[in-house]
Amino acid sequence: MKRSRGKIQFPLLFNVTIALLFIWLTFYILSEFKNYLRPIVLGALFAYFIFPVTSYLEKKRLPRILANIMGIILGLAMVYGVLLFIYKESALFLTNVPEMRYQASQNINTIFNSLENMLGVTSGEIKNSVSGMIETVLSNSANVANTAFGITFNTLFTIFVMPVYVFFLLYYRNKFKAFVLMLIPAENHDKAERIIEEVNSVAIHYITGVFFVVTILFIINSLGFLIIGLRFALLLGLFAALMNFIPYYGTIIGYLFPFFIAVFTMDSPEYAFLVVLQFIIVQFTENNILTPNIVGAHVNINPFMIILAITFGGFIWGMPGMFIAVPMVAVLRVLGENIERLKPLGFLLGKMGAEEHAVTLDKIKRVFKRSRRSN
Repeated sequence: MKRSRGKIQFPLLFNVTIALLFIWLTFYILSEFKNYLRPIVLGALFAYFIFPVTSYLEKKRLPRILANIMGIILGLAMVYGVLLFIYKESALFLTNVPEMRYQASQNINTIFNSLENMLGVTSGEIKNSVSGMIETVLSNSANVANTAFGITFNTLFTIFVMPVYVFFLLYYRNKFKAFVLMLIPAENHDKAERIIEEVNSVAIHYITGVFFVVTILFIINSLGFLIIGLRFALLLGLFAALMNFIPYYGTIIGYLFPFFIAVFTMDSPEYAFLVVLQFIIVQFTENNILTPNIVGAHVNINPFMIILAITFGGFIWGMPGMFIAVPMVAVLRVLGENIERLKPLGFLLGKMGAEEHAVTLDKIKRVFKRSRRSN
């Protein structure tokens, strides 16, 4: 341990040990108390989502209590409306399971017979295994769906306290801000207020931006599936869109089920090809047009850190953790860029530092110009 200019400098090994202990303690708390913390964090994100509505109502001279209640009712109506739509469409899907089982069996036989003719090998055991797996999935789909929806609705009703969290987070937002400022020396209040405003702006723009992206993707996906002629187009379009609340992984996860339906329950392999083609188009549109212009400019996190955060969030809190991860890391990025001691963290999470290697439109134009000159 050294003393330099009145400051104590600890050995690197000691600092690394403290950092690892802090990470382990954070992981332990998040894992051990996830059933308590998860509703609060989700409630905070939901509060950011409906904040523009409640803020607008307050500007119209509506009391904060009434504005918050109206915003929560509107938000819950949207959530329950989506769940009710999924439930009804899923019930229709389940009534067609017997027919789908027969078509799946026919398709599996066709696929493996074609492979045997092309490759000149027998695939009896593999075909039987795949047939048994598909048969099991479709046979048990009713029980799985009923169980899944039972858990979902029971959970929504048992954690009815979440709307209470949302109400009080919105009602006491000024009190929370004042509390944070009380912990900070007066000379740093201007900087602290700037950080709080930036954190709030990032969270609001991310939540509302993702909502708009998901809405647009629902329309695109559903229209695409309807044009293709895929069965249960609206249900599949909504499912694929909702998965985009999870960046990067979402589109892939969302299109696995439509691809499964196309391969095993439709009467032609063309449907599967068209679903893959639509996936490529939607993936390109979402990654290069929608998300960068609606969400990306406010989050400003490099893709590698987003992937690590989503993986870590899913490992700890499951699907909700994957959704929560990105705004949490965005908040850390804001803190890192504005607090001197956390500058390395802000640099690591942000997009700066690799500009010379980035693929940009200007670089592509320069490559084409060079190729023309060389010709």
